[in-house]
Amino acid sequence: MTILSWLAEQRIQEAMRSGEFEDLPGHGKPLQLEDLSGVPEDLRMSFKIMKNAGLLPEEVTLRKECVTLETLLAACHSNGNTEDGERKELKSQLTLKRLRLQELMGQRGFGNSSAFSDYGDKIQEQLTREE
Repeated sequence: MTILSWLAEQRIQEAMRSGEFEDLPGHGKPLQLEDLSGVPEDLRMSFKIMKNAGLLPEEVTLRKECVTLETLLAACHSNGNTEDGERKELKSQLTLKRLRLQELMGQRGFGNSSAFSDYGDKIQEQLTREE
């Protein structure tokens, strides 16, 4: 253990004894750890930074929008003319999103990557999982 590690540890112990960690948000509750196992190791830090900044890669946003459109389509029943028009519009939007996603994946060289396909499946699973 280096001198800096030792010094940091001593200060942490002192702060614990004096109760400085008692009133922290989430005190006594389990940590909510993120499952980044589906993200390639070299991309995890950049994804974490982007997520904390409120940014998502375009492919993640497109996948999320596709899931939303698929859910809306599943909820639509073709009983009347207005709903048929609604279904057509939703199908059209879904097709456009899927084409853009496919184009984006091709541009980034992920079109034939099995690793990226597995990653995509995990994203899809996360987006469709019931909360």
